[in-house]
Amino acid sequence: MIQRKKADISEETFDEFLAEQGLLQACEDHAIKEIIAEQLAVAMKESGLTKSAMAERMHTSRRQLDRLFDPSIQSVTLDTLRRAASAVGRTLRVELV
Repeated sequence: MIQRKKADISEETFDEFLAEQGLLQACEDHAIKEIIAEQLAVAMKESGLTKSAMAERMHTSRRQLDRLFDPSIQSVTLDTLRRAASAVGRTLRVELV
C-alpha cells in the first residue's frame, strides 16, 4: 500500500497573500475603479448617452472621460467621479468602513 502525503494547505487568505506581497491596496483600488466604471457604463446605456454626450455633460473632453474608464489610470479625483455620477443622474457616495 502506497502512503501519500497530504499537500500542505495554507490557511492564508488571498487578501493576506496580497498584503504580504504589498499588492493588496493596489488591487483593491483597481477593483473599485473597475466597479465604478462599470456602474457608470450601465447608467450611460440606460440613459442612452454616448461618451461624447457624457463628456459634454461633465464639461470635459472625451479623452478625459476615457481616462475615467481606464482601470490602469489611478489618478481620478472625487470631483471627476461626482461629475460623472451627476451626468447620469446619480450621486456619488463614499464611506469609511
